[in-house]
Amino acid sequence: MRTLRIAAAAEAASLVALLGNLLTTHTPAVSSLVGPLHGTAYLVTIAAAWPTPGAAASGARRLAVIPGIGGLLALRRLQGGGRAV
Repeated sequence: MRTLRIAAAAEAASLVALLGNLLTTHTPAVSSLVGPLHGTAYLVTIAAAWPTPGAAASGARRLAVIPGIGGLLALRRLQGGGRAV
């Protein structure tokens, strides 16, 4: 759960940084640094949510594959904050 929590936060924060960069200065250095971080955090989020106990029954696996906020949604579902699908 700790890995999923960290990866979900990194995924969401990196998406905010990428979109902020896109809407403001569109600095190529920021995109080239934060882009791979976002992609890695996305993959780690999916990999961390998959074997978690209760992930299949609660629908957290399906939520984890949503880019950007899927990790946070899956984490909320696994912690009992959302209804089961």
